[in-house]
Amino acid sequence: MAFDPTLDKDIFTETIDLQTTRITVAVKQYNEGEKKLQISRENANAEGTEWRFAKLGRLFKDEAVAVIPIMQKALEHM
Repeated sequence: MAFDPTLDKDIFTETIDLQTTRITVAVKQYNEGEKKLQISRENANAEGTEWRFAKLGRLFKDEAVAVIPIMQKALEHM
């Protein structure tokens, strides 16, 4: 079965802007299934005008400090 974007619900989404990167914490639910936490990163181009998806990988301490309270808010929606 292929992914159907019409069945994907956004339950919660909040984004943190950190200079040249932004991190989004979201709770998603697909086809009335179990709710899941999603964390993603986007990096700005050299001009700072466009954002590109990037692998989240590891977090710097300042990123982790900013993300943890948002993750706690997201958990309330699960």
